[in-house]
Amino acid sequence: MRYSVSPVKVQMPALSPTMEEGSIVKWLKKEGEAVAAGDALCEIETDKAVVTMESNEDGIMAKILMEEGSRNVPLGTLIALMVDEGQDWKQVEMPPLDAAPPAADAAAAPVVPSPVPPPKPHIVNTLSSPSRLRLSPAARHILDSHGIDPKLATPTGPRGLITKEDALILLKTSPVPKATPAMAAPSSAPTPAATPLPPGSRPNIPPLSIPGKPGAPGTFTEIPASNVRRVIAQRLTQSKTTIPHAYASVDCDMAAVMHLRKDLAKEQIKVSVNDFIIKAAAVTLKEMPEVNVTWSGDGPRALDSVHISIAVATDRGLITPIIKDAADKGVQEISANAKALAQKARDGKLLPEEYQGGSFSISNLGMFGISGFSAVINPPQACILAIGTSRSELRLCEDDQTLCTQQLMTVTLSSDGRLVDDELASRFLDKFRGNLEKPQRMALA
Repeated sequence: MRYSVSPVKVQMPALSPTMEEGSIVKWLKKEGEAVAAGDALCEIETDKAVVTMESNEDGIMAKILMEEGSRNVPLGTLIALMVDEGQDWKQVEMPPLDAAPPAADAAAAPVVPSPVPPPKPHIVNTLSSPSRLRLSPAARHILDSHGIDPKLATPTGPRGLITKEDALILLKTSPVPKATPAMAAPSSAPTPAATPLPPGSRPNIPPLSIPGKPGAPGTFTEIPASNVRRVIAQRLTQSKTTIPHAYASVDCDMAAVMHLRKDLAKEQIKVSVNDFIIKAAAVTLKEMPEVNVTWSGDGPRALDSVHISIAVATDRGLITPIIKDAADKGVQEISANAKALAQKARDGKLLPEEYQGGSFSISNLGMFGISGFSAVINPPQACILAIGTSRSELRLCEDDQTLCTQQLMTVTLSSDGRLVDDELASRFLDKFRGNLEKPQRMALA
């Protein structure tokens, strides 16, 4: 059989400026289905969110090369093939070996010793070759846990994939493998628990860690990292190893903000303390443009607009959507923007322009009862402000030398020493405190 229809290649696109690889979450088109320009092809998890990939061409989906669940697929990797309208999609010509990058299936990576493209449709017997084994994550876990050779399984999945069902069938029909010395160590070899040791002594050999046996001493469970958490890990490591962090803290009296919040609530205007903090930081940056900078490869870069990043905790990691032009917005508008962005971040629906840019971040753990902490700078930004919880303290009033109760909140500024030195950071915190303690100085429209 000859395959002579030239394909239209669909490759892994760059859906965010910092994206280097993506994961296929779900295919929205099936093989043989018509595709129009602008139609949604699949959902891709980037380093920031789950984004829908749209088609740039009209045609027919001929071959899906990267199945759902394929993780860490590099940019430019061939993920599907299309043909033009009117052509026989079943006769699509498969690309040569060097045209298809290696499949990024997380489960296949440890098994396949070298990059292997998808087999041609008319070649079936090559799937039994050890170098072409493909396992689903569940199948790999089952076979590895029981020490069964995956080459004994009969693949029934697409393109020779060994599925979970194939692994279960093999598990039922295969004899229990003999335990290797390493696997038998916990049950057959003498252990510190079975052999009494002299008082005060410690075992020379640590407990053996065995994946796939929950409850046994020294076991562990491997949890695959999402694209978002992997990027967070890379950026945090980059930040702490390349940015000279400096820290400065100050206590702010929140009495005026608390009083103003109560007055606004009477008029059915609901805003949070964090909204006032965002506004105060933005106004201070506008008053001190020398702090509204970022670090590029060539040095400092001054920004014309004040965009504030806010840290939002999600089940996929910490996301920092951006409130743009925060200095020109009132507290009520900032509150509405912050709530909408936080919800979109939790739903994984942030658009690229909603998390790109910004020179300043705010991380507020005061709502969790944290009194004070130091945050890690989000490169290429110059600063991040860590907000603690408010507390009541007795202090001496300078006017009449009497004791009075103050509602204090500790904020800590982490600054890039290359951009914001200690003196500049101190002046910024002093002006920020002044704006926050006298909110009438800020535009509250």
